[in-house]
Amino acid sequence: MKLNYFTKRLSTVGRWLATTLFCVSAIAFVWQGAFFSNTSAMAAPTANLIASAGTSDQVKGKVHEDTGRAKNFIEDAKDKVKETANKNAERVEDATDGNGSFVERKANRDAARIEKRANEDAARTEKAVDNTKNVVERTVDSIKDAFSN
Repeated sequence: MKLNYFTKRLSTVGRWLATTLFCVSAIAFVWQGAFFSNTSAMAAPTANLIASAGTSDQVKGKVHEDTGRAKNFIEDAKDKVKETANKNAERVEDATDGNGSFVERKANRDAARIEKRANEDAARTEKAVDNTKNVVERTVDSIKDAFSN
């Protein structure tokens, strides 16, 4: 009984491996065909440079767009953290009947600390996003300058 169970599992694993190997081979053949089908691009490599004006503007535009999206995501996350901290503090206040107990004061201090940390973390993350954007733009400019000479 154990041998049958083992061989059944081994057969299943073998089929998955064969399917995976077939898919990887198909992708490799398609990929190779896509890169080597246009030999004129190899003869004139300056025609398709990343340093061309249109491409560099597209890269910078995409970086700017993605930076905006990242900053919006960071702001949304910060707002959700603050909202959750305040909601939890309100729940503690409701549970203690608002009598100003130690637990209630602690919950309010924790909520304030969480809000402060959320603001600090969001500012640090946004600064890192801006730094990354600047690095990408400088790199694109450097590549463009290197190939324009």
